[in-house]
Amino acid sequence: MSDFYKKILDNNKKWVENSLALDPNFFQDLAKQQTPPLLWIGCSDSRVPANEIVGAKPGDVFVHRNIANMVIHSDMNMLSVLDYAVNVLKVKHVIVCGHYGCGGVLAAMNNQSIGIIDNWIRHIKDIYRLHQAHLDSIEDKTDRFNAFVEVNVKEQVFDLAKTSIVQSAWKNGQDLTLHGWAYGLNSGFVTDLDVNISSDVDLDEVYQLKF
Repeated sequence: MSDFYKKILDNNKKWVENSLALDPNFFQDLAKQQTPPLLWIGCSDSRVPANEIVGAKPGDVFVHRNIANMVIHSDMNMLSVLDYAVNVLKVKHVIVCGHYGCGGVLAAMNNQSIGIIDNWIRHIKDIYRLHQAHLDSIEDKTDRFNAFVEVNVKEQVFDLAKTSIVQSAWKNGQDLTLHGWAYGLNSGFVTDLDVNISSDVDLDEVYQLKF
């Protein structure tokens, strides 16, 4: 057994012991049900831990993560998570959280082939193409990179709003708001990107579904 593997097993035991020391019924209560108020759609990057960023406990945040926090309408994994969160767990908030310094976003700004992930990155490139005039006008590369991270998050929030899952919830009067954040790896702070959507009125009419 490698030292690393043994260490993470030992860390689990310590975590259980510490949790029970604070609350002897912690795991018994946690096992009964989950009623998180929040669905988090974030990047797979190991430096962006959803629960810790918002100071949440286990059971408080339902999480879906992928490369560059994408909302792709043909992604059955994401759609299944979204459907369960909205229609079963009845979450009231969905946050799409990107992060500055995102490798997936950076890869989409370049043309180097990485492998099978190229097919996923293409979706991010589509976002760049939609905003190319604005992004290309930003001369400083770091500023352009940061702007692209933010633009990508905003587009993913609107793509969430376009799903039949979210629109059906709104039509049924469900309390559900979508948000877009960008997380700073070098600061720990999130930036609210001021894209907060709670109805389909913010969508172009062509995307507004009739039920």
